[in-house]
Amino acid sequence: MIDGHMHTPLCKHAQGDPSEYAQAALQAGLSAITFTCHSPMPNGWWPEVRMSDAQWDTYVDLIAQTSLRFAGQLEVRLGLESDWFPGMEPWLERLHQRAPLHHVLGSVHFFGRDYLDRFFTGNVRAFQAQYFSHLAESAETGLFDTLAHPDLVKNFRPDEWSLSAIQEEVEAALDRIAKTGVAMEVNTSGLHKRLREMNPGRSILELMHARNIPVVIGSDAHTPTRVAADFDAALDLVESAGYTGIHYFVDRTRHHLPIAQARARLVPPPFEASSVQSAGLLKFP
Repeated sequence: MIDGHMHTPLCKHAQGDPSEYAQAALQAGLSAITFTCHSPMPNGWWPEVRMSDAQWDTYVDLIAQTSLRFAGQLEVRLGLESDWFPGMEPWLERLHQRAPLHHVLGSVHFFGRDYLDRFFTGNVRAFQAQYFSHLAESAETGLFDTLAHPDLVKNFRPDEWSLSAIQEEVEAALDRIAKTGVAMEVNTSGLHKRLREMNPGRSILELMHARNIPVVIGSDAHTPTRVAADFDAALDLVESAGYTGIHYFVDRTRHHLPIAQARARLVPPPFEASSVQSAGLLKFP
């Protein structure tokens, strides 16, 4: 069982040394973790929530050191969460070649100021529909293994979120994603965001299953206590949507894991999920 989405303090809104995340993973019964800290971006693009380009080698070395420290106990892998924004493809293509990565998450962070300035014109429904179109466009670039927290936009004015209002656009986006073979994440941190359900919720997850889109489970941990948090509930959700297995990535190659096997590895956490505190929630709604 693997947690394929977690961060380091280099992103400026996470807490805890990577070794603390690794220790938490061992306690949770995981066999591996992949760090996917927020990628550097060019031209000062939202710098306060990511590592700088100058910190790239520091990030790679930090994960390598953690991997050596836990050798024989836990596989610690290097990955990346890369922001997708129209026109960023050349930068990301070069970035992903700078180190041997195991898992590359693609994220459309709609609440970045540059994204909002360009795409939010006051029409909430149009903005939400545009987000899903961008999600599909990011998959079509071929840059990513998995699309992170794929219905995150429901946290933008959550009182105005209605899947039925944009279902045609959502299904069109999922059709496009399915053709790419890119996986989509079930992100458990959604339980602690403004609209308190996983990303995606069950309705979209069922639409994904109908299109045979593979799923990956990630905690999006920004503190060690969030590693593997709510994974039991995520497995229940995935299974209820019709899936029999989940996936993980090694050397950017997707592998299948039956749900029963994944569930058997998990150790119940020594805390209540509802009491877990996550860093950075103000910046990442």
